[in-house]
Amino acid sequence: MRAVTITSFGGPDALTVADLPVPEPGDGEVRVRVLAAAVHPLDVVARSGFLGPMLPAGPRYVLGADVVGTVDAVAPDVRGFSVGQRVVGMSNWPDTKRGTQSEYVVLPADVLALAPAASDPAAAATLPLNALTALQGIDLLALPAGSTLAVTGAAGGVGGFALELARLRGLKTVGIAGPKDESFVTERGATFVARSEDVAAAVRSVVPDGVDGLLDAAAIGAPALGAVRDDGAYTGVTPPFPPPGERGVRTAVVFARGIGEQLAELVALVDKGELTLRTPRTFSFERAGEAHGALAEGGTRGGVVLTP
Repeated sequence: MRAVTITSFGGPDALTVADLPVPEPGDGEVRVRVLAAAVHPLDVVARSGFLGPMLPAGPRYVLGADVVGTVDAVAPDVRGFSVGQRVVGMSNWPDTKRGTQSEYVVLPADVLALAPAASDPAAAATLPLNALTALQGIDLLALPAGSTLAVTGAAGGVGGFALELARLRGLKTVGIAGPKDESFVTERGATFVARSEDVAAAVRSVVPDGVDGLLDAAAIGAPALGAVRDDGAYTGVTPPFPPPGERGVRTAVVFARGIGEQLAELVALVDKGELTLRTPRTFSFERAGEAHGALAEGGTRGGVVLTP
């Protein structure tokens, strides 16, 4: 099978398409024939060699966490999936190094869910990591209904899902994004705040007492804490450590995990029209370097996806 791999660290030219054996599913596992696999900053960081001891140099690594495809083989002990079904899933890649940017991938059944019923595979491939990060990040904030949540990077992959998920939980939302994304933010029921160098002051211009919680999808870090009221909560999206708390503000960082049950809930919201998928830029495996370049340039609001 063809797969997007690295054997050494560097720029986009470090990516190669290699021919590897088709993997066999073990106990509790499903083999998926890949239709689309998203590219995320994690892939860029891994390719560049910035994961340190998490990613020793030398072996061949297949990149990718998100996948949409069809079930190709199922271990005898797996229930709930059968050959031919279209599924969506998220590999817990930092732990397993099972990359999804290949023609086939074997994953535990418990990180998979049936794919959105009427969605294009490339669009659906942008759901798992982004939406699970948003969902699990909001969970860490533990805000009661009626609270106010600010989201930095509100027009990005994580931020866009966060606005919708927060609204479904009865939270009032403030979305921080660039001026060209104002309509995107307001259409999702959020108060728009234009991105600025002083994000705390910008947020407090509309919420003078500070917001109850902040999901930092833009990875601003410590400078964003000033937007949060005393004894509020902050969740970042860049492991391993959040900024130190201040004024009683609780700080945490979300390290998204592939959880099939949560993913199934998110798919149900997509099918009901309550969670919005966007159209990504798509590239073939052979153009993976271009895909990495497009992601690094930023502004790809629908995400970047590879197709075999």
